Amino acid sequence: MRILIVGGGVLGTMHAWTAVQRGHDVVQLEREPEARGASVRNFGLIWVGGRADGPELETALRARELWESIADEVPGLGFRANGSLTVLRTEAEWAVAEQTADGGRNLTLLDAAAVRERNPALRGEFLGALHCGLDAAVEPRTAQPALRERLAAKGRYRWLPGREVRSLTAQGVVDDRGESHDADLVLFCTGAWLGGLVGELTENLPVRRVRLQMAQTEPLGEPLPTSVADGDSLRYYPAYRGPALDAMNATQPQPEVAARHAMQLLMVQRRDGGLTVGDTHAYDEPFGFDVEEEPYDHLRTVAAALLGRPLPRIVRRWAGVYAQADGGSVVHRARLADNAWLVTGPGGRGMTCSPAIAERTADEAGL
Repeated sequence: MRILIVGGGVLGTMHAWTAVQRGHDVVQLEREPEARGASVRNFGLIWVGGRADGPELETALRARELWESIADEVPGLGFRANGSLTVLRTEAEWAVAEQTADGGRNLTLLDAAAVRERNPALRGEFLGALHCGLDAAVEPRTAQPALRERLAAKGRYRWLPGREVRSLTAQGVVDDRGESHDADLVLFCTGAWLGGLVGELTENLPVRRVRLQMAQTEPLGEPLPTSVADGDSLRYYPAYRGPALDAMNATQPQPEVAARHAMQLLMVQRRDGGLTVGDTHAYDEPFGFDVEEEPYDHLRTVAAALLGRPLPRIVRRWAGVYAQADGGSVVHRARLADNAWLVTGPGGRGMTCSPAIAERTADEAGL
């Protein structure tokens, strides 16, 4: 079949990858010269440990398998099975971690000495950490180009950036240059861009948009062998919900800045040695057009407490927006026409789950 993908982010690119792997010819259109949305403005985390039981965890586990197999073919992804440590600094946080059943997530409670053995860069004061051996990371700024380069080498793929799709026809799509692109199936993977043609083709889309702030530092000067999260991450991920978390929320409120910006600390080392740190969450539109400094002050304080040293100088700051499906769905997947589907709204799971989401789309669409 001839498959046309609208959207150059990780979700669209994984749909292209899956279609080519199944023997189809693929053209991928992107309205920007290069993907510039949430797919490159993230931690590059393949995050299994915090996922909710049921479809979300099943999707993350399958995606984790797929990421590793794809990385064998595409070294440029920068895939590494580094695991993660959610560092616990209070008895209330320890109780939440202790209550969390493994449930196939490969979670282990470590005391402080075991944490420092696994990640010597963590020299701060803490009780221990929850280790997830399934968590991994890739390089978000280079993952899509690396995948496209490998796709192009297979001879069944074309990348057409700088094209905005203006209309859907029975034969395919027409772009903003007036050029037609014929396809047997069109997959719209437009991320948080829910206006334009997507808005015309849908009504009451069950998807909201979420804005976040992040940053990157100068090189740490030593390896950070695992991804790192703080205790506030227990409030954010559904795997940790339960009586112990309710008790923690009642007795250990977030600092005012963290609560106001719906914050957690996540920290991942990039291949150049720098750290990606974040993040915040804003849910009410219209979003601000600027970034605010007080969340970064909070991140520096928390990161320094875990590292036992000041955070390296921040050299980049940015904000991003992702689409989140309502009702706890892993993704919003819907048929728009006989020859077209919309796939959007994976939320903060996009980088983690995109290979498995694409696999499921291919199955449902009969590819």
